[in-house]
Amino acid sequence: MASSDPTPVVTLRDVTEDDLPIFFEHQRDPEANRMAAYPARGWEKHIAHWRYILREPSVRVQTILCGEEVAGSVLSYVNEGIREIGYWLGREFWGKGIATRALAAFLPGESARPLYAHCAQHNIGSRRVLEKCGFAIIGEDSYPEPDGTVVKEFVLRLD
Repeated sequence: MASSDPTPVVTLRDVTEDDLPIFFEHQRDPEANRMAAYPARGWEKHIAHWRYILREPSVRVQTILCGEEVAGSVLSYVNEGIREIGYWLGREFWGKGIATRALAAFLPGESARPLYAHCAQHNIGSRRVLEKCGFAIIGEDSYPEPDGTVVKEFVLRLD
């Protein structure tokens, strides 16, 4: 009997050069920028950033696939001596459990603990993804944007 579950299959694979233009379009979405509290980069800065990520030995990064479509990326990296996690999905993939399943698939390959994450306080969806994957809020932080806007974020940890 066929399953009635409409949940798309989520898999991870290594990032390829062909993924970079898709990631570029994802990060140009104004609503995604607002939710992530992170500004879009122009093409040259985007490519330079990704080339750095792909050659940096401390970074572990994977492309998130939803079926056969590139849905986004998930990575871990070292920031000021602390191992952190991050992810980005194209808006058309939001609200479908894809980020949660991608992060859950990524975490077993990431042995560092504790592992940290930050998310904008207004980004309830991202906070839920992290909490479903075992992260807990341990504090709050804030930082000023160039325009003077203060971004408030939660700091989460997975032990």
